[in-house]
Amino acid sequence: MSITFDPYRDLDAATCDARILAAKAALGEKAVILGHHYQRADVYRHADLTGDSLKLSRLAAKSAAQYIVFCGVHFMAEVADILTGPEQVSILPDLSAGCSMADMANLSKVERAWHELSSILDPDSCITPVTYINSAADLKAFCAGHGGIVCTSSNAGKILEWSFARREKVLFFPDQHLGRWSGHQMGIPLEDMLVWDCDQPMGGHSAEAVKKARMLLWKGHCSVHQMFQPQHIRNFRENYPEGRVIAHPECSFEVCTLSDYVGSTEYIIKTIADAPGGTRWLVGTELNLVDRLAEAFEPQGKIVRFMSPTVCMCSTMARIDPQHLLWVLENLLEGNVVNRIKVPEAETKLARLALSRMLEVS
Repeated sequence: MSITFDPYRDLDAATCDARILAAKAALGEKAVILGHHYQRADVYRHADLTGDSLKLSRLAAKSAAQYIVFCGVHFMAEVADILTGPEQVSILPDLSAGCSMADMANLSKVERAWHELSSILDPDSCITPVTYINSAADLKAFCAGHGGIVCTSSNAGKILEWSFARREKVLFFPDQHLGRWSGHQMGIPLEDMLVWDCDQPMGGHSAEAVKKARMLLWKGHCSVHQMFQPQHIRNFRENYPEGRVIAHPECSFEVCTLSDYVGSTEYIIKTIADAPGGTRWLVGTELNLVDRLAEAFEPQGKIVRFMSPTVCMCSTMARIDPQHLLWVLENLLEGNVVNRIKVPEAETKLARLALSRMLEVS
């Protein structure tokens, strides 16, 4: 079996599907395939477990599988490596499957911001660093080392309450929109939440403005969720006044404000599932998930529609295709591990601490 990917590149879909099924059967319980909600359909269908990133990693940690094949993006495979046992191996079928939002905050930029803040106050005594789970392992480790924590889109509110109970300010990265919406839900005025532009000295603000702020929101965003605009909701309401609008908190503040419901992917799925038959929904999150919901709830007479008229999916996650999945599985059959994701032990220890804090709080 080839360790290089090239022989797999041009395999047709039917051949890939058949060989993936054969490889899965041969590997049995030695391998588990994790499929994120945003994963493309031709890969998602082969997943043994499906869900959001944290749920999948926690399920993998409870499994007896030696190989954790994560059909998601890089930070997800890192979390799986952090939470699973030392005998388990985390694999990302395509190493180019990253997250543009996670890349908007890296360790050197965050450390520089912390250093700048140190020139006007003592950040370790007055600022809690909070990183969204959509971030690299070294940023999770940074947070743990500075008394901080990790959050998800479903528990961000509780995490902020924990953070403010300990220190007066929060540095929230990498997604400004989740931070802003979560702060707003706590009653924090928008003027008390500053956007920290890491390319500008002191984030683009005066020392006095930073001292007055309660939240410093990293200038980061999810490109998929920024496709959704307030006018999309207004147009929908004009045509379907009885319709319901639900959005992910990575959407802009304006979109969240105009929506009837705002929550994580799991929240979106549950809310639509629990709704009466015959309801109509406009959904502001990734296209693959919305298409899957539309198909699943069509028999109940529910109409589920993607919020943007422009097709937009998580293009980096979509780099994991059946060919890469097959390549990984067949190499495992031959005893070869390709594309292992291994977080350094020192980072693992601290990142696990930040994640453990989050799990205790939420």
